[in-house]
Amino acid sequence: MCSRVHSLYPFTKRPIVMGGLTLVPTPIGNLDDITIRALNTLREADAILCEDTRHTMKLIKHHDVSNKLIAFHQHNEHKITERLVEEMKAGTNYALVSDAGTPGISDPGYLLSRACIEADVQVTVLPGPTAVIPAVVGSGMACEKYVYLGFPPQKKGRQTFWSTLSEETRTMVMYESPHRIAKALREAAEIFGEDRNACVARELSKIHETYHRGSLSELKAHAESTPFKGEIVLVIEGLAQFEKRTKKKD
Repeated sequence: MCSRVHSLYPFTKRPIVMGGLTLVPTPIGNLDDITIRALNTLREADAILCEDTRHTMKLIKHHDVSNKLIAFHQHNEHKITERLVEEMKAGTNYALVSDAGTPGISDPGYLLSRACIEADVQVTVLPGPTAVIPAVVGSGMACEKYVYLGFPPQKKGRQTFWSTLSEETRTMVMYESPHRIAKALREAAEIFGEDRNACVARELSKIHETYHRGSLSELKAHAESTPFKGEIVLVIEGLAQFEKRTKKKD
């Protein structure tokens, strides 16, 4: 039997250097939600690039990992990306983590990953924690087709954000701040109608994990009377499922 080795870079003939970048997903809440491979990577890397060194220090201490931490966040990533790439080209291996979940998903990481790929520096992405999958599966809504939308714009472009989704057939998944979730539910109800189903998944994997399921009208009323707190993922029923569900009632 012949085995094949698939290159990570099948469309380039330039050699790949020995240094590299590994994106390491970290727990979204429960510190034990991390893989053995991720912990080994954090131990073996030359240093760990992290969004908040204090936050990452708690994680590595919990798992008895010792390594050098380097701050890498939205305020300095443009300044130091080029230097980091040059160091990796020279043989340095970096592990990159965000405060929670997978780096690059609404967190720093995309710019560095792209720069590494353009420079033929090997990029490895480990599988692991993300808030999106538990939220969409736990919502009870169709999850064979869904669209991840990140955070809605805070101010400019927010109205356009919602209006462009008016005919979206897939389940919609987005992050939202606890300070803006009531506003988001009001805006969603205006666009999709108050009978559209939704779910506010909060504090996933933590002690106070909860799934609030119901119509946008019900969730909006809840948010106005008892504000949602903590890390939030908002899941909204797509048009296809809504029409299928309402036709069954007729």
